[in-house]
Amino acid sequence: MSIPPDVAAARHISLTTYRKNGAPVATPVWLAPDGERLVVWTDPASGKVKRLRHTAHVTLSVSDSRGRVPHDAPRHQATAQLLGVTESRAARRALARRYLLVRLTDLATRLLPRTARPGIALAITFPS
Repeated sequence: MSIPPDVAAARHISLTTYRKNGAPVATPVWLAPDGERLVVWTDPASGKVKRLRHTAHVTLSVSDSRGRVPHDAPRHQATAQLLGVTESRAARRALARRYLLVRLTDLATRLLPRTARPGIALAITFPS
């Protein structure tokens, strides 16, 4: 299935990952469409990365920058996977095309290499 239109047009989504005990944990994230999938950038030591290592199932909804989901927003079931270095670079470029702050952060990293922080991309796909 392709990316739901409400999600593709959104500037932020609430990405819900699940703990081993099944408890949901929602996090607001930026996203960028990349073909038939969404890409998200995160810190490799983040909780969502740890949770995705044991379960790839995620739920997402359109949200504001603080993760507040409108009461009438649909929830979408999806699968997330961690991307490798090469795919993560391509995902970062997709995010930079969409968000000025990502471009500015990348510029600062090139000018001041000591400010560089590692990151990893997630690819989110929707069921057929």
